This record gives sequence, C-alpha cells and structure tokens, in this order.
Amino acid sequence: MNIDIVFSGGGVKAFAFVGALDVLDQAGYRYKRIAGTSAGSIVAALLSAGYTNTEIKDLMKEMNTETLLDRKVPIFRFPFVKWLRLYWQMGLYSGSSFEEWITQLLLKKGIRTFGDLEEGSLRVIVSDITQGKMVILPDDLHQYGVDPRMFSVARAVRMSCSLPFLFEPISLFNQNAERCLIVDGGMLSNFPVWLFDQGNEKPDRPFLGLQLSQKPDLLPARKIKNGVDLLQGIFQTMQRAHDTKYISKFAASNIIFIPVNHIKTADFDLTNKDREELFNLGKKQALQFLKKWTY
Repeated sequence: MNIDIVFSGGGVKAFAFVGALDVLDQAGYRYKRIAGTSAGSIVAALLSAGYTNTEIKDLMKEMNTETLLDRKVPIFRFPFVKWLRLYWQMGLYSGSSFEEWITQLLLKKGIRTFGDLEEGSLRVIVSDITQGKMVILPDDLHQYGVDPRMFSVARAVRMSCSLPFLFEPISLFNQNAERCLIVDGGMLSNFPVWLFDQGNEKPDRPFLGLQLSQKPDLLPARKIKNGVDLLQGIFQTMQRAHDTKYISKFAASNIIFIPVNHIKTADFDLTNKDREELFNLGKKQALQFLKKWTY
C-alpha cells in the first residue's frame, strides 16, 4: 500500500527510524510522498532516491558519525580556536564532510538535483534566520531566484541538518540580493506533519508520521534552574509549539511516537550497542502502532 510519510528531526536518534521502517517494509507499505526535517531529511532523501530500508540499515550500521564532523582544526585541543571559529564562521564544523557523504550516496542512485526525483516526492524543511521564516525545499526556492529542479538534494539536506553553532549556516540570496543564512529546519518545525494536510478533503492515500519523542501530553514539565536551562527551554519551545498544536488537533492517531530519552541529539560517538537499542526501540513502537492503526 502506498502512503505519505514524514520524519521528525532528532540528530543521531534517527537510527530509531530504521527499526520502524523495517516493520513498515515487512507490512507492505511503500512511500509516495516523503518529507523530513533535520536528521529526518536524511532518511527522507535516501528513501526518495530509491534506497531500500535494508540498504539504509546497512549504511547506518557502517557509518562513522564522528567522521561527518570534518575536524580539520584541532579546536578541542585549543579552546580559544573553538570560540574564534564560532564567532567568525558561526559553527564549529563546516559541514562539508557531511554534505559530501550524502552527495555520494545519492549519486549512487543517479540523484543529484530535485529534478532527478519525481515532482513533489520529497520535501525538506529549513529555517531562514535572516528573514525569520520557515522555508520548504524545493517549493520555496523561487523566492531566492533558484530553479528548484536544479537545486542539489544533498545541499538541501545539509541545510536542514545545520544545527546552530555545530554546523556553519548555508547562504542563499533573496530577490533583493540580500544574503540569507539558512539553518536547521527543526528550529521552526521539527516535525512537519502539516505538509500533507489537505484540509477537509479526503486524502489520496494514508498518512504516517514518525516522531522521535513521546506524545506531547506525556512530556515531563521542564525544570528551569539557571540561564542554560532557560536557553534550552526557549529553544525547545520554539521547536515544538507550531507542530504540537497541529498534532493535538489532527494527526496524533497517525503518528508513531518513539520516546528516545537516553541519547542526546548531538551524541556523535554512538556505540554499536546504542545503535542496536535505537533500532529495536523503533521496531517495537512501530509494531505496537500497527496493531491498532486504522486509516
């Protein structure tokens, strides 16, 4: 059966998606339209390019997450270099190694630009922090004078994964020739389930979302004791506010919630045990969900 599917952000927690997809694959589901934010955009792009879940699972097992950080400068040996890089480059890492990695994976399936994909089959969320708005790729690229069909899929994924302060922002230029900085899509919509909403119209096919967190009403209240807690609280509220309102209103019954609490978004030193735990958690949650899913 064909369905539309959306993947949330969540950094390295996205290994859990592979377990859930394993269950969906065995149940006979195939994906017509795919969307993702941040780490979810990686899985979305690979599926859109034609990778099977088995192939994605093998890639995730073999991937050395730390090599994606392109550590060419010994910034942690010399802390002052880290702060200088943050100030001038606005990110600890350039992101070039990560972009090259996803570029080569897509090229193996003959995919370079959005024009190589079926129209409308892939959407990626990014944040334009210069103009203060959410951007849907490739749909909104005309606002920057770019032909959507000619835009690199790998570059779009790189943009969506540009976690602030970790990776350098990417620049686009708007129609006034102003430089716009693009960062992680999760800043404004970490789970864009609203993308495939057709209002009151009957959808063409079932919709399913994969969210790397608990149900919104089960999330514990945040304890804010200091300035760091306050900053984290503000950031996470920004991430959740837009999507949570939509989930509670419409889509909760079509979402597989995967409560990954023991691993942080930027834990790039994942062990094989960690990956296996994430895979099994995704698989468990998907199995439980499908037992009672009606569409």
